[in-house]
Amino acid sequence: MDLQLKGKRALVTGGSKGIGKAVARALLLEGADVALLARHEQTLLDAVSELAMQTGGDVIAVVADTTDDEQVRHAVATAAKQLGGAIDILVNAAAEPAGYAAPPKLEEIAGEAFHREMDTKVMGYVRCAREVVPGMRAAGWGRIVNVSGLAARSSGSAIGSMRNIAVAALTKNMADELGPAGIQVTVVHPGLTRTERTGPLIAEKARSTGRSAQDVEREMAEGNSIRHLVDAAEVADVVAFLCSPRSRAINGDAIAVGGGAPRAIHY
Repeated sequence: MDLQLKGKRALVTGGSKGIGKAVARALLLEGADVALLARHEQTLLDAVSELAMQTGGDVIAVVADTTDDEQVRHAVATAAKQLGGAIDILVNAAAEPAGYAAPPKLEEIAGEAFHREMDTKVMGYVRCAREVVPGMRAAGWGRIVNVSGLAARSSGSAIGSMRNIAVAALTKNMADELGPAGIQVTVVHPGLTRTERTGPLIAEKARSTGRSAQDVEREMAEGNSIRHLVDAAEVADVVAFLCSPRSRAINGDAIAVGGGAPRAIHY
């Protein structure tokens, strides 16, 4: 299927690694021109070099912290200038890593940690959307995909659930407001996903428990109904479709990309 993304200009936040980087790769392979936004310049430049070599596509780096209004404004303006026009597609994936340690219990939740996570993942998404929407309005077309997470649908991490639910609520409000202008907004909820961090985690857990890496990975995959640890590239395939003109029938909706949560029914 041709996703009709050739020549579209995309901005992917959190694009230097993980799901963001995988999304950027998928968009480049579909012919889009892509700007990666992240905080750490060297990691970002390494990602740009890798993706350019892998895809042959037009990919650039813009350095910014999405908790800073002025940095976001400057980064979006720079991306638009270097890509040759207003941004058509925004994928918001910049967030504080969820981590693999046990989440804090109620008495351990601190205001600083809460505000940092919400400022990055929720208000950061707002900041980036604010900057790209005027150009999308002028073009009469745009796609915004917000990467949230399945903690929005389960307990176990209070801050994780709150920030992801907030992203889902933001998405629906944006979709209703912007849909009439030709701008569609969706949210994807990844579950446990294989990224660059997963291999070392599995190796360390295997070493500390005396088990094989295959056994550790099999146990991790038992959390979904396909018994397969979903890869960031598989999440990216779904996001790329949502970024395309072919996704016109989907707006304001949440798409789970975690391999199927057993026993849960969402309708």
